[in-house]
Amino acid sequence: MEKLENGVFSAVCPLDCPDTCGLLVHKKDGKIVKVEGNPEHPDTRGAICNKVRNMAQRVHHPDRLTTPLRRVGRKGEALFEPIGWDEAIAEITGKFRSLSEEYGPESILPYSFYGNMGVLSVEGMDRRFFNALGASRLEQTICNAAGSAGWKYTMGFNGGTSPEDTVNADLIIVWGGNIVSTNMHQVVLAEQARKKGAKIIVIDVHKNRTAQWADWFLPLYPGTDAALALGIMHILFRDGMTDANFLKTYTVGHEELRKQAEEYTPEAVAAITGIPVEDIERLGKLYGEAAVSFIRIGNGLQHHDNGGMAVRSIACLPALTGQWLKKGGGATKGNGGYAGMNSRALERPDLRPNPRVRSINMNRIGEALEMTEQPIKGLFVYCSNPLVVAPDADRVRRGFAREDLFTVVHDLFLTDTAKYADIVLPATSTFENTDLYSSYWHHYIQLQEPVLQAPGECKSNVELFSLLGKALGFDEEAFGQSEEDMIREALDYPRNPYLNGVTLERLKAERHVKLDMTPKERYLDNLPTPSGKIELYSRALENAGLPPLPTYTPLVEGFDGIRRPDEGDKYPLMFISPPNHNFLNSTFSNIGKHQSLEKRPTLQIHPTDAAERGIAEGDEVKVYNDRGMIQIWAAVTDRMLPGIVISQGLWWEGKDRSQRSNVLTPDRLSDMGKGATFFSATVQVELR
Repeated sequence: MEKLENGVFSAVCPLDCPDTCGLLVHKKDGKIVKVEGNPEHPDTRGAICNKVRNMAQRVHHPDRLTTPLRRVGRKGEALFEPIGWDEAIAEITGKFRSLSEEYGPESILPYSFYGNMGVLSVEGMDRRFFNALGASRLEQTICNAAGSAGWKYTMGFNGGTSPEDTVNADLIIVWGGNIVSTNMHQVVLAEQARKKGAKIIVIDVHKNRTAQWADWFLPLYPGTDAALALGIMHILFRDGMTDANFLKTYTVGHEELRKQAEEYTPEAVAAITGIPVEDIERLGKLYGEAAVSFIRIGNGLQHHDNGGMAVRSIACLPALTGQWLKKGGGATKGNGGYAGMNSRALERPDLRPNPRVRSINMNRIGEALEMTEQPIKGLFVYCSNPLVVAPDADRVRRGFAREDLFTVVHDLFLTDTAKYADIVLPATSTFENTDLYSSYWHHYIQLQEPVLQAPGECKSNVELFSLLGKALGFDEEAFGQSEEDMIREALDYPRNPYLNGVTLERLKAERHVKLDMTPKERYLDNLPTPSGKIELYSRALENAGLPPLPTYTPLVEGFDGIRRPDEGDKYPLMFISPPNHNFLNSTFSNIGKHQSLEKRPTLQIHPTDAAERGIAEGDEVKVYNDRGMIQIWAAVTDRMLPGIVISQGLWWEGKDRSQRSNVLTPDRLSDMGKGATFFSATVQVELR
């Protein structure tokens, strides 16, 4: 690695973010001294966020794990002793063998998500290992499952408007997403459109950074997004602003939708959403009269009991005015479908001895760890920190505290989750291994090759699971492949024409290679819905026992403008826990620089609600419900409607207080996609 001691090296941002930025890493004496954006990347163009700009403080943090550890204290005490890798591998494989013999291999569960977005890190050798082991499957639905399902019921394909085309829009609606903090390059493109006269509207429950940047912010009650979408539809149909030819040619169910929208008058929608009638009328008129309108659907609104239907309802809007035929028109929920790779070659499901093995939803991990029939006896956590990110977090902690649960955690740090592990393994950072990156927003595939020497005894996911597979005597070919072998197999996928021309050799030479987007020219002719058209009426939803047309269903836990809390409600405030600007989920929340930028965990509370409780700015408050309690500081603000409280960011457990917001969130599943319902929570707030 001598040649990597000094210089500037191409890299990729690994964070779970749509932008997947191209980076330049500056090194001196073998360490990163600066991270900047790569100006040659066609979409990210040298601009990066503050999170990755300070990545060196994470990679070179003094608390990085560098050797395997074995627990010597009680679970949660964080008392460990160092051991060697041979001993760690032997202990893990020996325990997995004995658990498989006594309880069956399904007693072992992997728990992972996209703490590192590298394809090989989270969809490669790890999947092969748990397939060959015969472990239970994990339903990875914590993030975008509800919205993706709602979008697919309408459009059939996880792809929408190309980002670079959105500069042509004259109306941009950001719906339920704080893109200034979570999709900054879409903001750059929107600014270009704004300079040409475009108007930017933000619809959200909170006047966050994106709402402050917008030309017009529309606050609404949480979970009422579908009602607002139907209110816009009502106005479009009522005032003759729909595109009849487009509806006839490219959709099914528009007449049924017209009838459905009749009941969602501006007056009815205003009563539900809290948005004034005149604003709903104005919004509908702006959307209907726009020459080219684009909707960026965010992540937040899908984290409700009705989140799938909310996204489905919004996804219907571009069809009503024929936006899909206009360059830059339409909508985007996610564009990951364009970069679909050969998952069978990567994951090797053929190695699994029992294809019908049970599945466990990651949002229900707390409940799953309480099962007495077919109990989970072994848990392997990587690329995730469930004690902070999973809902109903106190229940999750109780499950992890079981002494009869053998837990392995592979991470860069001794996270809240790792403190409950029996074996902790040190992980490499993205800059220390080879991986392949796609984006769920732009159309570029990127290659990361090592630019740092891994500290101590850190190992990548590929190396770790290869060692485990070999130790258990699994298929020699599958567990002996190199990263380059796996990348070639992932990209060899003729079923996806968008991958045409994307090869490892080109990636080595060019670092980023654009997908072949020519098939998108026939986007509307190849929609993989049952009808082959945009499904405003969905038979598939009907067959699943769900409403076939967009509809508004009130939250299981929560309020809207009609159903307000009364004296009998123990928990009269709706609790929302969106991301903050300087963390990404729980990543960076243990880094001093990022903590100082965020200062401390706060609860934003409306002046009306604060006054009723005798709460003033800066007061310490406790926020609680039947699931748990947190202790944070009040920030009195009118950036949301009364009755809503907001705590941004996923903070690790404090030294003298509970501050993990997910102790308050439910582990119910959403209406579609078995997604998380983080934002459908109610609480009470009191002075501490």
